[in-house]
Amino acid sequence: MEQTLKITNVLSDPTRYYIYQYITKRHQEVTVQEVAENFNIHPNVARLHLSKLEDVNMLASETKKTGKGGRPSRLYRLSEDVIQLHFPYRDYMLLSKVAIQTMMSLGEAGKEALFKTGQRFGSEIIEQEMAKRTLGEELTFEQKLSILKSAASLAGFYPELDANEDQTKIYFQIFNCPFKEVAEEHTEAVCSMHHEFLKGMFGALFDSVELIEKENMFSGCDTCAYQVHVTN
Repeated sequence: MEQTLKITNVLSDPTRYYIYQYITKRHQEVTVQEVAENFNIHPNVARLHLSKLEDVNMLASETKKTGKGGRPSRLYRLSEDVIQLHFPYRDYMLLSKVAIQTMMSLGEAGKEALFKTGQRFGSEIIEQEMAKRTLGEELTFEQKLSILKSAASLAGFYPELDANEDQTKIYFQIFNCPFKEVAEEHTEAVCSMHHEFLKGMFGALFDSVELIEKENMFSGCDTCAYQVHVTN
């Protein structure tokens, strides 16, 4: 509870909250100067905000040489610590571990049920996002990409999407895995379920989907990245 109060106190400052939001969307390390310029504040004020976020383990920092000469810069990035706020306390991480282990104990039938459930939830998160919008009967490709990005952001993926000119391939990157802590213990099962979750998302919008994994965080990559072949 004490840590929860510290975090809520730190985020109660609007500028500090938006700085944290900015860093989550940057997908890379930031400097004090960059934050200062982006928010039109003095570097000392930017450093104070960043230090406050680091004090509660929402950010981590290290000093690195920039290659431009001069003194090394302090670079800030998102912390690896999981930040969860619940009133009263809830241990959803433990629940997810219990559920995964139960599914795995059921053999192939349990795995198949896990993957089907992942695909269904992927489809449902797209449907929920579509329900928020006023859309015509026929969605444009750009609308589908917008829905995908919003739904993936809602799921906590910190996504980036790009597409080729003929709208048959989508390049999809995930900078945060919401299942990371569980996946560390059950990598194959959770990554396979996540793959089906994404297929459910894309399948809810496109007639046919082929999802090809290009990078995986658990193989030492910075992101999970996919090339998705679609029929619009």
